[in-house]
Amino acid sequence: MAGFSNFSLDPYEGVWTTREASHLLRRTMYSPSKDDIADAAAEGLDNIVSRLLQGNLLPDLPVNFYYDGDPFTPIGESWVNKPMPRADNTNQIRRARVRSISAWTMGLALEEGVSIREKMTLFWHNHFVTGDERDPNFIHKNITLYRQNFLGNFRELTKQTTIDPSMLRYLNGNQNTRFKPNENYARELLELFTIGKGPTVGEGDYTNYTEHDVAEIAKVLTGWRDKGYLYREGGELPGSFFTSWRHDTTTKKLSRRFGEIEIPNMGEQEYSHLIDIIFEQEEVSRFIARKIYRWFVYYDIDDVIEKNVIYPMSEILRENDYEMYPMVEALLKSQHFYDSYAIGSLIKNPLDFLVGTIKQLEIDLGTDMRRKYQLWLRIGNLSELLQMSYFTPPNVAGWKAYYQEPLYYRTWINSTTLSLRFQLTNLLINGVEAEDIRIGADVLGMIEKIEGADDPIVLIDQLAALVLPEEITDDQKSYLKSILLPGLPDYEWTVEYNEYLANPNNRELKTAVENRLRGMIAGMMSLPEYQLS
Repeated sequence: MAGFSNFSLDPYEGVWTTREASHLLRRTMYSPSKDDIADAAAEGLDNIVSRLLQGNLLPDLPVNFYYDGDPFTPIGESWVNKPMPRADNTNQIRRARVRSISAWTMGLALEEGVSIREKMTLFWHNHFVTGDERDPNFIHKNITLYRQNFLGNFRELTKQTTIDPSMLRYLNGNQNTRFKPNENYARELLELFTIGKGPTVGEGDYTNYTEHDVAEIAKVLTGWRDKGYLYREGGELPGSFFTSWRHDTTTKKLSRRFGEIEIPNMGEQEYSHLIDIIFEQEEVSRFIARKIYRWFVYYDIDDVIEKNVIYPMSEILRENDYEMYPMVEALLKSQHFYDSYAIGSLIKNPLDFLVGTIKQLEIDLGTDMRRKYQLWLRIGNLSELLQMSYFTPPNVAGWKAYYQEPLYYRTWINSTTLSLRFQLTNLLINGVEAEDIRIGADVLGMIEKIEGADDPIVLIDQLAALVLPEEITDDQKSYLKSILLPGLPDYEWTVEYNEYLANPNNRELKTAVENRLRGMIAGMMSLPEYQLS
């Protein structure tokens, strides 16, 4: 990759076709439909990027569909900001609400529309990691912060996260006092959330900050506490507050890495001043640019990419006072984003794989919201089986696929998860019983908008363009045709499909066509390329 000196953030000037449109939507959505891709190709690059990045209205709140013994939240109503009862069934209510927000989150992914918001919400959740949270109101408050600010100001989002009640609990900020400073959040604020370590150059010196800075920053952050945890009737809503008597009022002095700046006692504004100081360091912009690059483009950042892509991205970020929108917009409109090496280079994470498969197979989950919540919860559970559980990243650094060398995205694929992926696609294609209804692929719906679908070559080409990131080989096409028409000439499909179109209510004809399609689509989704985006 290092030999491609033409890699740059210059605006894309190539032709704009369904190939480029499909690539853009695959990376910014969980999965585009055929209509989404066609519309994006027709709109042009500037218009579709603008539509993807626009701020949509926030979704409706998650509701209770799991427990009818909740005295504050009847079935079908939202539990958000509702108290917990002082009763023996408190844990049942809490667990039901946690299931509700987990299901709701899967529903938002499945019904995202043409928007980058859900992918960016997951990005921030993976960046500012909190996990193992038991209070559903805390979870909702935290994830809503990232959903509201999905392309907002990185510096301001860092400030809000620093005193977010879930973060205060997760990294022990609520235990950080002048009597016993706790360094957990101070360390991760530097190492994982803002500037990164850099190469170690000495004892306790990591190039971008030192152990002395961690200790001093911990003092700056003393005094903050969360409130409203599992709050009861008459209690306080989830939030945070500052207690001056727990705050270290001494003057803190940072190392030469921050210009030996002194931070006087500023009470509850001191944490904000600290973050302003950190964000004066240019490395902060490069640190987040690399994470965005790995999320949307590719994991390998060599010297050429660092110089020609990461540095220009970081400059745009600084020029716009750390507003994320202009930087992300420039990346998605860049020549580099559409370079052939980048297309089909990501291994889908479990959410991308599951949600994308359900959407591409046009599986109808019905309109009954209670049943949909049950199905959405099942989807979340399947994602956990594939080793990605929303709201419970494995550690404070997030999912290994986005930071751990040398595997990066390949972390998602192993003998267990690959086998499960194949099993799940086959189940979804052929149909499975779930929540007293049979759900499965609408294979006829998948091809009804394909012009010339009675030609097996056209059919395979068009379906492959929808579900695969790159054009497949002639040998692969021949393999798929052999599944569709085992040992039969092409016209057999033409005759059979046209007979069905002329008699769509004939169950025998319909079943025969569906069975051929199911087998061929299963074969297509078993190709290695289906695991890629």
